[in-house]
Amino acid sequence: MMAVQTSRAIVTGAGGFIGHHLVRALKADGYWVRGIDLKYPEFGTTAADEFELLDLRRWEQSETAMRGARGAEVYNLAANMGGIGYIEHHKAVIMHDNVLINTHVLEAARQQGVGRYLYTSSACVYPLYRQQSPDVTPLRGYGWEKLFSERQCRHYWEDYGVETRVVRFHNIFGPLGTYDGGREKSPAAICRKVALASDGGSIEVWGDGSQTRSYCYVDDAVEGMRRLIHSSHRDPLNLGQERLISINELVDLVASIAGKQIARAHISGAPQGVRGRTSDNSRVRAVLGWEPTVSLERGLRETYQWIAAQVLAHAPVAVAEPVMPPRAPAGAPLR
Repeated sequence: MMAVQTSRAIVTGAGGFIGHHLVRALKADGYWVRGIDLKYPEFGTTAADEFELLDLRRWEQSETAMRGARGAEVYNLAANMGGIGYIEHHKAVIMHDNVLINTHVLEAARQQGVGRYLYTSSACVYPLYRQQSPDVTPLRGYGWEKLFSERQCRHYWEDYGVETRVVRFHNIFGPLGTYDGGREKSPAAICRKVALASDGGSIEVWGDGSQTRSYCYVDDAVEGMRRLIHSSHRDPLNLGQERLISINELVDLVASIAGKQIARAHISGAPQGVRGRTSDNSRVRAVLGWEPTVSLERGLRETYQWIAAQVLAHAPVAVAEPVMPPRAPAGAPLR
């Protein structure tokens, strides 16, 4: 009887939100998995068979990460990233770090003879001039400028025959993600604010709240990545939901899930990103015969319950004031 070959995968960014979920899914399907990151997962322990702390901005550490990758699947999720507040104030370092990471990991994977390589890109590659209205139509990638790393993946297929795949995420959210500290995305930030607010209170909303987005639950993101890497499609592919919702509507939806009445206090001058962005899923439907299925309500319910539990668990414990006995009147005998 022949031994069954165990499928192997290497996941960079495995200590992050999406990478953590991806490792779990791969292990559940019987993969041997090596996770790579600068840090361990913030919430829960990794399911990876090996987890190595490596700085992929450095070539020699990328070589170490990709050792033994011949025939394996590589999912490159490693990136310096965060919410709009972080991105707006760290543009240079984000570009510096991510170009180095993506260049090193792809070349190291090529040298090792990787089986398939998936690069996780973003809807941010779409040009700003097409995202100035909250009534944005679904975005298509045809003829639009690509991120450097997307183009690099394409040329590695053309020149070297590396089976590269590119997925463009549209606002992925869910449990086990960053929800405070400045790097969190809007669904997590709003869930945290609503969890901390009292019923009848208010929360801060950056900008006028009419900017629109579509949001994709993390389980769908993981499923889409795995379907794409096993497909024959080599061009960039959107992965997100087509349902468009404003930030104001998102606040109201989270408040409803929490069972609270929440007012919105709009903060002018705060970073708020593009005015409108959503996903066009016509190509993902045609290529994969599939599209994200988890509703925004279900995803937000799962996310809010998890974040609310985290907030409650880390809330400062109120210490009761000691009850002092009444002071005796002046001249009264002491007992």
